Amino acid sequence: MTALPIVETQSGDVSAYIPTNVISITDGQIFLSADLFNAGIRPAINVGISVSRVGSAAQIKAMKQVAGKLKLELAQFAELEAFSQFASDLDKATQNQLARGQRLRELLKQSQSAPFTVAEQIMTIYTGTNGYLDSLEIGQVRKFLVELRTYVKTSKTQFQEIISSTKTFTEEAEALLKEAIQEQMERFLLQEQV
Repeated sequence: MTALPIVETQSGDVSAYIPTNVISITDGQIFLSADLFNAGIRPAINVGISVSRVGSAAQIKAMKQVAGKLKLELAQFAELEAFSQFASDLDKATQNQLARGQRLRELLKQSQSAPFTVAEQIMTIYTGTNGYLDSLEIGQVRKFLVELRTYVKTSKTQFQEIISSTKTFTEEAEALLKEAIQEQMERFLLQEQV
């Protein structure tokens, strides 16, 4: 039997009786946050509370390889972001972590009715979690990623072929992707200067 229980929490409190019991009997939950929704983040999924017992069993190995630290970095970013609202003096490492978190959040945004292939998802996540977007302004992230996906699709077709055939993020695939990111970054920064 398949059921999709929907529970409304009071002020986001998942420790109340009904949410706790529903969480204990389901194979995971997606926790939607009004604060994230009001901040313009859609879907407004709180990655710190949302879990899946199926999880990585439904992902190909290549996705597991690159997405492992994405959830952790986003959860840490959310905590730091909340803390930073009260702190006036942040050290450089904290500022860098906040900046990366903003870019990771930005890379997860996509246009309606414009799904990405698994290879495109892997490429996007890898680019963000490995710091390649850190030098860009937040407003440049989506434009760069669109151009990167186009560039890889037309000039580095072997990347898609490797992911599709092996379902693994091989050293060869990583080398191709690094090369594509660096080439596209140079091209992108030159375009932005004009």
